[in-house]
Amino acid sequence: MKLKKELTLLDVFSITAGAMMSAGLFLLPGMAYLKTGPAALVSYLLAGVLATAGMLSQAELTSAMPKAGGTYFYVTRSMGSAVGTVYGLITFLALSLKSAFALFGMAAFTNFLIDVDIRLIAILLCVLFLVLNLVGVKGAGRVQVVLVIVILAVLAVYSFMGVPQVKASRFEPFMTGGAGSILATAGFVFVSYGGLLKVASLAEEVKEPGRVLPLGMILSLLAVAVVYSAVIFVTYGVLDSDTLGKTLTPVSDAAEVFMGKWGAVLLSLTAILAFSSAANAAIMGASRYPLALSRDSLIPGLFSRVNGKFNTPHYALLATGVFMMGALFLNLDAIVKAASSVLILTYLFSCLANIIMRESRIQNYQPAFKAPLYPWIQIAGVIGFCLLLIEIGSEAWLVGGALSLVGLLVYMLYGRRRVKREYALLHCIERITAKELTTHSLEEELKEIIRERDDIVKDRFDSLVEKCTVLDIDEPMSAESFFKIVADHLAQGVDMGPAELVKLYLEREKENDTVIAKGLAIPHIVVPGEKTFNVLIARCRPGVLFLESASRVNAAFVLMGSSDERNFHLRALAAIAQIAMDPHFEKKWMSAKSVEALRDIVLLNPRKR
Repeated sequence: MKLKKELTLLDVFSITAGAMMSAGLFLLPGMAYLKTGPAALVSYLLAGVLATAGMLSQAELTSAMPKAGGTYFYVTRSMGSAVGTVYGLITFLALSLKSAFALFGMAAFTNFLIDVDIRLIAILLCVLFLVLNLVGVKGAGRVQVVLVIVILAVLAVYSFMGVPQVKASRFEPFMTGGAGSILATAGFVFVSYGGLLKVASLAEEVKEPGRVLPLGMILSLLAVAVVYSAVIFVTYGVLDSDTLGKTLTPVSDAAEVFMGKWGAVLLSLTAILAFSSAANAAIMGASRYPLALSRDSLIPGLFSRVNGKFNTPHYALLATGVFMMGALFLNLDAIVKAASSVLILTYLFSCLANIIMRESRIQNYQPAFKAPLYPWIQIAGVIGFCLLLIEIGSEAWLVGGALSLVGLLVYMLYGRRRVKREYALLHCIERITAKELTTHSLEEELKEIIRERDDIVKDRFDSLVEKCTVLDIDEPMSAESFFKIVADHLAQGVDMGPAELVKLYLEREKENDTVIAKGLAIPHIVVPGEKTFNVLIARCRPGVLFLESASRVNAAFVLMGSSDERNFHLRALAAIAQIAMDPHFEKKWMSAKSVEALRDIVLLNPRKR
């Protein structure tokens, strides 16, 4: 059963922004301050800049392949099932750990108001958000919108009132841990930007994903970067170093300084809302990874089942909730390091996947959004993420290595025997070695994804194109020779011999030139009978020399129909004209690798149907 498309641009923005405005804003500033002093502000900015490189790559990939599992899906299609299994499982675990961190922070602030065991509060909150997600993504998305609007409003008031209270002396000395500590701290706080991954995993449930997903991700990152900069600047400029080094509630403590007790309570309540938002988004996003892995038969099929009443992946959601509750009993610092290290890996893989998909030259990789400055942003991202992993420390490497080993074992023991999937890296190798390594099954899968993404509903012209003859001619020829080849194929559908058809086509050319644009011709004739219509598509790289125009035709759409099909004949001509109007049509047509690739150019064109 397919997931229902219910999320809008506002939902995408709110899910992404809400997922980022939690622990990184309300818990980590004090812990980051201990590592490098006020220069932690630079660490946050550096982490945001690097997240931008990963985000742009993800935005492109997700706009091309908006499927459940997001980053897992395009890593699998670019690097293969083994890498995809490892990546999918460690990302699921990382997002679940980040979710547990959000619940832990939410419980800490709730405990500030109610004296109850912090882990019991976190478990109850997890159950609450799990139930909310089980009954439908639309309701969870609406809750997210309300939470984010309230959070942004309160943080705007906090920043506006706090800036006049900032003391420049609080930023001296600016860097207490050396230049290397800024990079290490950037790796530590990178978990703050993990929310960008979550909405990618919900791509299949987004309306107009090709436009909405990239726009929502870009807008949310810009908004959150401004919020982080303003809030942390005020917090560091108001609190002294002793307080910052000890507190787990730095923003609330700073609010109490210049807003009084009511300010501390207000920001504590806002923190609870922020953690609620992050936990809600995290459960939504993390649960789609086991769903996607299960759909690909890399883990048991149980996790791909969708509830018939609510259209939600209930088993995947329950597995996510159970893991999150277990993670609540881990050490807080270990949770942050584990989540950050794996999230850095996921961004790194996004950049690599972007490069592989582009360089594979797969025709049906057609992102609605293309990352700018390719490949320099991706290369800079890979280098930056590697440096973050080096600086974050050996403990994080061990965690990442252990999680990767678990994923590899799952693939070796379960998935390898069940799945043989074509991936884009094979197309890259094929380009270099000139050996036939692919079956073009990935092209077929991407074709269906484009149809779903762009809501392409097949019309009669599409049905004809799917069944028609497609010719790929490698030698120059005259129009007469071309029509002889065409007639041999089209004569099978009418009570006329090939010679008669050739005569009709040649007479039509003498009456009126059918070359309608440079390199494009639409020869068409009327044949006796009823309810007869056929089309043949041909490419001739050297060109067919048509009679009257003396033009070399590389693309020919040859039509043949009875007089009662006149109306459809006109619709077919209009469809071909729309296809040819694509500014990239000629380039795509001449570079297509096979007759099926030529057919796909026609079928996937975003024309009016």
